[in-house]
Amino acid sequence: MKDFNYYAPTEVVFGKKSEEQVAALVKKYGGTKVLVHYGGKSAVKSGLLDKVCNLLKAGGVDYVSLGGVVPNPRLSLAQQGIDLCRKEGVDFILAVGGGSVIDSSKCIGYGVPYEGNVWDFYLGKATPTKMLPIACVLTIPAAGSEMSESSVITNEDGDVKLGYSNNLSRPKFAIMNPCRTFTLPPYQTAAGVTDMMMHTMERYFTKDDDMDLTTDIAEAMLRSMKDAIFAVLKNPEDYRYRAQIMWGGSLMHNGLTGCGVSDDWATHQLEHELSGMFDVTHGAGLAAVWPSWARYVMHENLSRFVRFAVNVMDVPNDFTNPEATALKGIEAMERFYHAIGMPINIKELIGKEISDEEIKEMVRKCSRNYQRTCGCLKVLQAADMETIYKMARG
Repeated sequence: MKDFNYYAPTEVVFGKKSEEQVAALVKKYGGTKVLVHYGGKSAVKSGLLDKVCNLLKAGGVDYVSLGGVVPNPRLSLAQQGIDLCRKEGVDFILAVGGGSVIDSSKCIGYGVPYEGNVWDFYLGKATPTKMLPIACVLTIPAAGSEMSESSVITNEDGDVKLGYSNNLSRPKFAIMNPCRTFTLPPYQTAAGVTDMMMHTMERYFTKDDDMDLTTDIAEAMLRSMKDAIFAVLKNPEDYRYRAQIMWGGSLMHNGLTGCGVSDDWATHQLEHELSGMFDVTHGAGLAAVWPSWARYVMHENLSRFVRFAVNVMDVPNDFTNPEATALKGIEAMERFYHAIGMPINIKELIGKEISDEEIKEMVRKCSRNYQRTCGCLKVLQAADMETIYKMARG
């Protein structure tokens, strides 16, 4: 069991019409001039963006806005946001959207007070000592960025996608209204649940398996998300289960399911190169990679994969053959992915078979020119990464 610090300072305002508190919350956390950052599709079409801006205006909070965030958010837009905030004297950033918008907001928040290039933080060349405070009105539960310390940004110069984590970036508040998720398309809903489940699975598959309470919490959350996704795919306006998913996305990535254990994150690192190269949906990319990673590393802690199979995927435990039970658990996860419309290999993800040259390029980027490993359950060298990509080829 590892010693740990659990830090989750974000104020969560959850429920129907919760966005109506936005102006008071901005003022509570010291905001006087706000950058409203958004994507440009669902937030605009639903009327939420106009409502938030009108509420800020009515509450006496000045604001400027910047839209255009896309999935796998781009560094170039964040740099525009940094310039805008400096020009307009912005002292608070409000993200209206999902994980991509929140991650872009975090990047802007890092960059405004920094004299260098904000990309330095993602490259590990510098560490921020301050940033503009951020908060969010969440519309897409998936990334968990609304309570986490993490952000992921894509630099179009080389299609490099990198993550950076720092507690400075944890949002001051997160407004969550499950009704705002009723219109999410089925694919986006399923990809979001896949992403949030993987946030916990990256912590669950560890060699530190003596923190039973954390493991029990993780398993309960995974089972809950499995039930909830089928319910909302059947009835998109099921408030009860939309609420489970929205709250689950936050709890599965705010550090709770990592207390006392080592994180792995290899599947995320491998997927980042897929979405960096092919601009695919992150959650779907995770589903395409995880089964191959799992088969490759399962013997590093076979009992953990057996426990997952039995307690999460409802596989009968063959006590005489733990390996068979573990494999049946992975196969059950693949059936779950297919049942919710997710791929289980790269060919299903992008519609074609990737080439050896594309695999080698992803390995080069994932290993930072063969200078970096990834993973904790099994530390992956470049050769391991290549093997997993080839297993996942389809």
